[in-house]
Amino acid sequence: MSSPACEIRNLTIEHPGFLLDIPEWTVGAGEYVLLTGKSGSGKTLFLEVLCGLSTARQGLIRLEGKDVTHFDPADRGIGYVPQDGALFPRMTVREHLGFSLEVKGFTKDETQERVNALGDSLKIAHLMDRRPVDGGLSGGECQRVALGRALARPPKLLLLDEPLAALDEDSRMDLREVLAQLHEETRCTVLHVSHNPSEMADLATSRVRFDAGGIHDGQ
Repeated sequence: MSSPACEIRNLTIEHPGFLLDIPEWTVGAGEYVLLTGKSGSGKTLFLEVLCGLSTARQGLIRLEGKDVTHFDPADRGIGYVPQDGALFPRMTVREHLGFSLEVKGFTKDETQERVNALGDSLKIAHLMDRRPVDGGLSGGECQRVALGRALARPPKLLLLDEPLAALDEDSRMDLREVLAQLHEETRCTVLHVSHNPSEMADLATSRVRFDAGGIHDGQ
């Protein structure tokens, strides 16, 4: 029997004026989970703790059965797309997609093959030499690049923080279709923070609400 994609045990996240307790939570492999809740309920902070950008007061995080609680972010096997995309303004799309591969010692040919495949699947192959600086990429294009960067090394877990929030209606629909297609093709386990869960309701396998310092399933 295979291990769950993600297991949380006795996780406590504490900041001045804020406390989030998650005694136990398990996400099965291939699930698409929507994380909902009011602003300030801890959704983004939870993602940051999972990927190692913030530290919990206590608790255990396992990915595919491995304890990664104290791993560096680059060693956890997690892809993370923050709400603003966090692209480097003067790096080309090609450089963004290939960066993590080069850092991990992929050959030039291996990196190029993977970058080309991502460009095709995300429909950004025609943007490879553009940069975010000075409006070189639209909001929707930036989000696709950020998604491609997170997927460059196929992650054990993909974290999406409001990826559709700042986009116009057409861009939201386009990116939603990309996310649905990617999930169908890769069966990657996804945690997707959203203030508008109805836009991904038909794709989600489950929903979790952050409220009152904890999480609640199925709401």
